[in-house]
Amino acid sequence: MSDSTPSETSNSASQKLGLFSLIALTVGAMVGGGIWSLPQNMADSAALGAIVIAWGITAIGMWMLTQVFADLRERRPELEDGVYTYAKAGFGGFVGFNSAWGYWVSAWIGNVSYAVLMFSALGYFFPAFGAGNTLAALIGQSIMLWVFHGLVLRGVREAAFINLVASICKVIPIVLFLILVSMAFRWPLFSHDIWGSALHLPLLSQIKSTMLVTAWVFVGIEGALVESSRARKAADVSRATFIGFALTLILYVAISVLSFGIVSQSALAHAQNPSMAYVLEQVIGKTGALIVTIGLVLSLLGAWLNWTLLCVQLPFDCARGGGMPRIFAKENKNASPAPVLWLTNGLIQVFLVITFFSQDTYLGLVKLATSCVLVPYLLCALYAVKLHVQEPDSNRRQQFSRCAVAIGASLYAVWILYAAGAELLLQSTLLYALGIGFYVWAKREAAADAEGPVPTFYRYESVIAAALVLAGLWEIGRMLGFV
Repeated sequence: MSDSTPSETSNSASQKLGLFSLIALTVGAMVGGGIWSLPQNMADSAALGAIVIAWGITAIGMWMLTQVFADLRERRPELEDGVYTYAKAGFGGFVGFNSAWGYWVSAWIGNVSYAVLMFSALGYFFPAFGAGNTLAALIGQSIMLWVFHGLVLRGVREAAFINLVASICKVIPIVLFLILVSMAFRWPLFSHDIWGSALHLPLLSQIKSTMLVTAWVFVGIEGALVESSRARKAADVSRATFIGFALTLILYVAISVLSFGIVSQSALAHAQNPSMAYVLEQVIGKTGALIVTIGLVLSLLGAWLNWTLLCVQLPFDCARGGGMPRIFAKENKNASPAPVLWLTNGLIQVFLVITFFSQDTYLGLVKLATSCVLVPYLLCALYAVKLHVQEPDSNRRQQFSRCAVAIGASLYAVWILYAAGAELLLQSTLLYALGIGFYVWAKREAAADAEGPVPTFYRYESVIAAALVLAGLWEIGRMLGFV
């Protein structure tokens, strides 16, 4: 029997989320900074036909991943820290650590891309910011980074007002874009060279070139499922996830495809980001670019702050579980995980400087972040397969369908990693190799407290660690021109 009073119970129920609120939450979790640059990102090395096929593959693959996370949440509700605990439960402590590390690295590299994209948008009107990688842009990005740092140090856990403004400013330009572009749509331009003969690239190469972008815009989809646990009705969770996923997919496809009816593939490929501003400018002039730019900047303010909170939460949770050094489980007097915040924003600052000197682009950062996050996704899908093999459902039909979906999600993650190419994979292995020292640090702390011996690595973990180190050294040699 509950010890809550009727009024307390009623109040608690009133705070639960209905179907439409859950749908809005799901869409909001997925529609972030990537949408504003979709036209250029998708057209960078692909024509319309390849882009449509890529979206079809992504729709199937990402939907299977959502089903994997829903399945794992149902079967293992006690594993509350998501990608970290799923990988740890399935494949051991070191693999679990790498899952958390890869997701965290992807998150803060994503923040670097937000910073670059924001000042690239401002560069549309202030040339000193260029494509987000000039000295003026670096100074502005650094100021914004440490302003957010100060906010989080003061214990800012929720930024309701910022999020509200960001949500409104996110929706209005997107809706206007779709309406105006649809009205100005030109079929002859849209239907010209659908398969990209002018690119002189095989269809498969064109499809591969878009896969990291299509995967990136859905990163965080598992977070929508976790948040929707606040549903008023349990049945609304899967319904909202399906509807939210479908609406988001339609939105992404519409923006990337309709743009071909306004601007040629070649022009889109060379457009400065946010390329939605460039496309809308072709329809209504500078006003269109201004609308998109203002909406983007304000939207990114909310997204940047939200992902700053997420970045610090991931290693904080891992440290509480013994997977990271204990110092990263400490909080300041405002209940903010200060050591993790300093580490995260310090690395973001370093990458902003690297981006300035390397003249890297937003798209390059997006691809690197996606290649890092795919490993945690793959591990979650493989864990789901392992669970279905070791603990089969009594319902054979349900067992077969869920296991097939988990296998399909695993194959999708492998396909995206293949599409990333050897260079990006080597760059991501270098970032993974840098995390090994933190894992060894945590294990030594655990060994100091244990009564018996605590091995740093088991045999198979030693093989994984050695492979990461060798791949990382190879990448360093390649970057320095030695190999």
